[in-house]
Amino acid sequence: MDLYTYYRSTSSYRVRIALALKGLDARHLPVNLLQGEHRQDAYRAINPQGRVPALRTDEGELLVQSPAIIEYLEERFPEPALLPADPLQRVHQRGVAALIGCDIHPLHNVAVLNRLRGLGIDEDGVNQWIAHWIGEGLAAVEALIGDDGFCFGQPGLADVYLLPQLYAARRFNVDLAAFPRILRVERLALEHPAFRQAHPDAQADKPA
Repeated sequence: MDLYTYYRSTSSYRVRIALALKGLDARHLPVNLLQGEHRQDAYRAINPQGRVPALRTDEGELLVQSPAIIEYLEERFPEPALLPADPLQRVHQRGVAALIGCDIHPLHNVAVLNRLRGLGIDEDGVNQWIAHWIGEGLAAVEALIGDDGFCFGQPGLADVYLLPQLYAARRFNVDLAAFPRILRVERLALEHPAFRQAHPDAQADKPA
């Protein structure tokens, strides 16, 4: 498999975690967002939206959007599972993942932040926007996850989404002190080989 990725892309980070948890190898093909490679014709021919990640399967199929890619990996390579067998436990995992992927992450996506700047919002206002939406979203996550282990005990889909979101929160200097459950999950993940393998600091395309 080929993964079109960028080292600090939240969505790419999710897919890297899912691959690592499942013990799957993928060749990483970096797409430098700062240099605008995602907007060039060569990459738009791969993903017309010009976003990362994208995954080319061993059969040559090109997949886009991290939720769809992670669902594919879960269905194509079901063990080890990211979702438990129990339907209620599955929906709790999916609920946290959707909260992060649909309600938090899109509001600090670089395209949104650049649009705010284009409307005349200064950097202080942009930072307040980021802190508000990440803080509000993580407060909900804190209330939804469990008291032991990862989000719901063993590493799963919710954790695949949470760790990249925490990386983004720290990049934007969001105060996480009010979220002890979330901080527990982060500590566990940063000691886990799969999460460490997928971390932005471990990527070959991270600038020296």
